[in-house]
Amino acid sequence: MVTGIQFKRVAERGGARVTLNFEGSAIEATSGDSILAALLTRGLLVRRHEFGGEPRAGFCLMGACQDCWVWSDHGGRLRACTTLVAEGMTLFAQPPASSP
Repeated sequence: MVTGIQFKRVAERGGARVTLNFEGSAIEATSGDSILAALLTRGLLVRRHEFGGEPRAGFCLMGACQDCWVWSDHGGRLRACTTLVAEGMTLFAQPPASSP
């Protein structure tokens, strides 16, 4: 779901362009970006507040909390803030139905 940009890059950086899929939508990112940076710069949500439903961007942005988990099409979960994007990744905000 797109809600408006929660993260703005102040300077473009070089790197190869990669395409990944999040919740059924293809998005482009720069090689070396974290999954979280790629999602937030495009206004995509990782999760919502449990009590009010407002969008959340992640909490610590450095891998110390448990706030930015995403799931791969292989069923494993990844920390979006510390996992780098890779060409062809398929990711979900919630565990896929096929996950144990």
